[in-house]
Amino acid sequence: MPDAATSLNVRAALDGVRVIDIKGDITAASEDVLMDAYGRASESGARVITLNFTDLDYMNSGGIGLLVTLLVRAQRNRQQMLAYGLSEHYRQIFELTRLDEAVGIHDTEADALAAAGGS
Repeated sequence: MPDAATSLNVRAALDGVRVIDIKGDITAASEDVLMDAYGRASESGARVITLNFTDLDYMNSGGIGLLVTLLVRAQRNRQQMLAYGLSEHYRQIFELTRLDEAVGIHDTEADALAAAGGS
C-alpha cells in the first residue's frame, strides 16, 4: 500500500526522458511508491530520469537514502538522473551529501529538459 504522505506521477517529457513528479514527503516509508515510480519511468527505456521536487513537503535522512538507492539503480541501467525544484534547504543537503555531484540539479523543468536533451 502506498504511503499516504507521498504521491508520485510519472510522465514523458521528451523522447527518452521521464519526469517523476513528487508530491508530499519522501521518507523511508516512501520506498515502495518511489521504486514503483522509478520502475514505471524505466519501462519505456528512458535514458534520463528527472525528479521534480517542486511539491516536496518534507524529506528526511531515510528519504535521502532512498534517493541514493534510486541513483545506484539508475547508474546500473546507464541512466542519467536530474532534479529540479529543490528548495534552498534541500539543495544544501544535496551538496552536504554530495548527491549534487551525481545528480544534475536545475532550477526549472525547462532547464532540466534542456540539459537532458543535450545528453
